[in-house]
Amino acid sequence: MGLVFRAAAAAQGLGEDLRGAAVRHWRGLSRTPKHEAPWEEEAEAAGPEFLLPNERSFQNAAKSNNLDLMEKLFDKKVNINAVNNMNSTALHFAVGANHLSAVDFLLNHKARVDVADKHGLTVIHLAAWSGGLEIMLLLVRAGADQRAKNQDGMNALHFAAQSNNVRIVEYLIQDLHLKELDQPDEKGRKPFLLAAERGHVEMIEKLVFLNLRTSEKDKEGNTALHLAAKHGHSPAVRVLLTQWQEINETNEKGETPFFLAVEGGHEECCKVLAAAGSDINIPNQLNITALQTATRKGHASLVSFLLSEHVDLHPKVEPKESPLHLAVLNNHVTVVNSLLSARHDTDALDQRRQTPLHVAADLGHVELVEALLQASCDLKAIDKQGKTALAVASRSNHSLVVDMLIKAERYYAWREEHGESSRDPSVSFPLTFKQDHSVETRHIRRLLWNLAYRQLKAGEWQRLARSWNFTDEQIRAIEEQWSGKESFREHGYRALLIWLHGALLTQAAPVKHLYEELVRAGFPELAGQPPRSLSPGLEGC
Repeated sequence: MGLVFRAAAAAQGLGEDLRGAAVRHWRGLSRTPKHEAPWEEEAEAAGPEFLLPNERSFQNAAKSNNLDLMEKLFDKKVNINAVNNMNSTALHFAVGANHLSAVDFLLNHKARVDVADKHGLTVIHLAAWSGGLEIMLLLVRAGADQRAKNQDGMNALHFAAQSNNVRIVEYLIQDLHLKELDQPDEKGRKPFLLAAERGHVEMIEKLVFLNLRTSEKDKEGNTALHLAAKHGHSPAVRVLLTQWQEINETNEKGETPFFLAVEGGHEECCKVLAAAGSDINIPNQLNITALQTATRKGHASLVSFLLSEHVDLHPKVEPKESPLHLAVLNNHVTVVNSLLSARHDTDALDQRRQTPLHVAADLGHVELVEALLQASCDLKAIDKQGKTALAVASRSNHSLVVDMLIKAERYYAWREEHGESSRDPSVSFPLTFKQDHSVETRHIRRLLWNLAYRQLKAGEWQRLARSWNFTDEQIRAIEEQWSGKESFREHGYRALLIWLHGALLTQAAPVKHLYEELVRAGFPELAGQPPRSLSPGLEGC
């Protein structure tokens, strides 16, 4: 406390020296311009200005601590208490910019200290916010109302706590004994909650020391721990945890501090709270879990952290959309892969009884469809409208996804028929259902293109497809992407590429197999010559 009293005495002496000094003394003080405060920018955008030219110049001089100009304008009888369109005076700007010399000049010339701007801000609020203890001392001595509130119910203690001005708090509580300032504002937040919301560790510790710590909630049911966690202030959370017993307390929306930290994507804060014993599975009032929130927002590293903490993948209360649905819906590929690696249920149903594959197929997300297909999801599941993922993709005109789904249906049907490990070990092609652009298959794809676009006639590709055990649903799905009378050529080429996908995964010599299949299907004229003359060098493709 000795430091505060010494600062007060020094400021008092400075004030007396300033008031008794000659005009030359004003010219020697600092005139370094400061950055404009936020409320100044608002004033500039508030509409037409009603100040006289000299009054506007005087306010600008107060903003920039230009004492020469202030003195000249004062000698011209300028109204130093004139207000702008926000009802702010020159003293507001001088205090807000923490210009001690300009403030002292104004007070020495009887500037009013009781004017509130359109938001109810007085100079005592601005001094508490900007942190100028010397200015605060001058204002108090000039009669400024220390208990004034703005329109949001905030007083000087609120502003000092919010801006981490410890010396101002000490002065208000220990010197002026204004403990009654420790009241909730219009949002129900006491200074302690505002300090926590801003993550001011020093202020939190000072308020605890002054017995101004509170476990009370604001009007939204948030404690100080909620507010610090919501904004990701890990150091503040650590300090608050030493003061807190119930870390799983919920606000009006049923959100715990941990839930709010996840919602904000604050991973470090989540780790601190989890280590302190937070329940990571508590849903909010809408039965939305922290995992769902992280997946919806695409916080990949947070999802990985939650999975490492053994978060409940399948809560007892059935959610409207599973975490996997939300990750797919928002096209978060990394999150989807993390959930699949953690063995999330690939066949979970949402309110429309759609699986994640239905959603990915409907949106045409190729990478997500690929990931789900490789996870062996249920291809036969139907939604409320009785549609499979293939029917949904076909309806949405996503031809790439349609082809991927047909490839998967055929591959898994073949594997089921021949056993799980029956894939030919000599085949080196990786399991993928995406469109093939590999160099290794370029020649055989050219052969198939020539077959589809130059040799197959309308209706023939369907006949060939049926001989290869394409289902009627698969054929209809291909046909649904119609682009004109010549569509059958594109459809045929797609069917041939789908056949090639299966042949590459199950056959050692796909070109030879194609020759045999064309003959067997009743197209000997298309088969033509034996494989070597059909496509030199490709018989072992």
